[in-house]
Amino acid sequence: MSAIPFDTLKFARHLEASGLTASAAAGAAEALADALTGADLATKGDLAAVGNGVAIEFAAVRSEFAAVRSEIAAVKTELKNGIELLRRDITIKFGSMLVIAVGILLAAIRYLPPHP
Repeated sequence: MSAIPFDTLKFARHLEASGLTASAAAGAAEALADALTGADLATKGDLAAVGNGVAIEFAAVRSEFAAVRSEIAAVKTELKNGIELLRRDITIKFGSMLVIAVGILLAAIRYLPPHP
């Protein structure tokens, strides 16, 4: 943003004509000139630099988010595989217990005294 053109001498003369002292008019003119030319005003370049910085940070956040999503996917796959292994283990243990229980029942039936 370019500075606003401002004639301090003309402004000071208007202030003097309306009754201010020359030193007060000169001080007011300088203060207004500083405010209008303002080193503190943002330029298009300043805004572009801030915009670029925001874009860079946004891209960094996006890449971090993508990394988190891939980590979540990896954890999900790991949990899925772990649950599958646990399901197999439970099936094998349950099957083994069933075979043992049937064996015990068959042995118990074999050794029962005959029924008259």
